[in-house]
Amino acid sequence: MEHYSVMLNETIEGLNVKKDGIYVDATLGRGGHTKAIVSKLDKGHLFAFDKDEKAIEKSKEILKDYLDKITFIHDDYSQMKNELAKFNISNIDGFVMDLGVSSPQFDDPERGFSYRFDARLDMRMDISQKLDAYEIVNSYSYEDLTRILFQYGEEKYAKQIARKIEATRKVKPITTTFELVDIIKSSLPTKVLNKKGHPAKQTFQALRIEVNHELSSLSKGLNDALDLLKHDGIGCVITFHSLEDRIVKNIFKERTSGEKVDKRIPLKDSELKKANFELINRKPILASNEELAANNRSHSAKLRIIKRI
Repeated sequence: MEHYSVMLNETIEGLNVKKDGIYVDATLGRGGHTKAIVSKLDKGHLFAFDKDEKAIEKSKEILKDYLDKITFIHDDYSQMKNELAKFNISNIDGFVMDLGVSSPQFDDPERGFSYRFDARLDMRMDISQKLDAYEIVNSYSYEDLTRILFQYGEEKYAKQIARKIEATRKVKPITTTFELVDIIKSSLPTKVLNKKGHPAKQTFQALRIEVNHELSSLSKGLNDALDLLKHDGIGCVITFHSLEDRIVKNIFKERTSGEKVDKRIPLKDSELKKANFELINRKPILASNEELAANNRSHSAKLRIIKRI
């Protein structure tokens, strides 16, 4: 499947790109948002982050006409401050985060992200790291498996699935995605199996988040990106599930709230610490009907935009 940049127009419009601005694409993927930003730059520059080296190599081909305006960084965006400091960058005009797994990662059977293909359990965005889904499934304790399935997958039957994984791996290691899918299916009641949607979706999401430390990276990376924003700088974040969106919503709320003081203390408004940020959109922006018809993966997407004031 060709990669589709979710809510591309809405994101670029919200970012309000300055020709001489410094921008960050925290999640390069196949370079859709990057291309849209750099095509508007004159003397500006963009720093593109991705943990997936394959994504960077592919994007360099796609973005070959703009390479003088882009610096590619093979690292997690949670390392943004450190990496940008190497280039003497301490302030940026804007950033984009398109979270989760890109279509090419899902659609590459060898990467082990999808329950639709039979492959070795992997799910690493950065293939140089040691921890993968195989390691988690075969070595994590019952308690840890239950915790990540419940917390990261919001899986109601986390205990049952963890018990079945534990019992199965005592006989032989669980090696492939389809082996894990069979274990999940055998752990769930018929009423759940008959529901719409794949029964392994939540477990696979949980494992992927654990493998790639997605939520901790988001908390650190988003806070660092906001710290880097200049006055009038804008941040755009696209989420794909409730756990990500909750983190973004809470961080945005924290950053756009002024100092809270006991009402009984006689202070003037001018003496209260004001918020440094404002929300561009109170409610998240959702994909248009046209986009939903063209790209099924846009259905769960939410775009939130924030501005430093």
